[in-house]
Amino acid sequence: MIRIGFGFDVHQLVADRPLWLGGICIPHTHGLLGHSDADVLIHAMCDALLGAAGMRDIGFHFPDTGEEFRGIDSKILLRRTVDLLADKGWHIVNTDATICAEQPKLNPHIHTMQATLAPLMDIEPDAVSIKATTTERLGFTGRQEGISAFAVALIEKS
Repeated sequence: MIRIGFGFDVHQLVADRPLWLGGICIPHTHGLLGHSDADVLIHAMCDALLGAAGMRDIGFHFPDTGEEFRGIDSKILLRRTVDLLADKGWHIVNTDATICAEQPKLNPHIHTMQATLAPLMDIEPDAVSIKATTTERLGFTGRQEGISAFAVALIEKS
């Protein structure tokens, strides 16, 4: 049996925070505001994976009211998500994601993101598709007020 899931996340850009995307810290003047490290890409991927398995969403499993999740590295949340799926007999086939940001330019970082995320999901880097786009200066993304990410995931029963 195979299933697909969809995930979406958005966080506000603020000064004096590091910018974490795809499990890596990217040099930029602003970072994302959130209870955790606010990695929108990983959060969208977690939601896609959990949704595919019919296991609700990231906020259900890792609530932003939980002190144990304050400032947590989202790579830990992704690994825990993979473990939750494995407990139910699911494994990941592939993921496909798009990050929406005006700045910084993300294409130079995509290979490193794939190499960082793949082992956490027990898949090969070429099974982790990551794309970057802008919104042509439209909306909150275009005004550089925030960054969003969309993800889909294909999972299969072990």
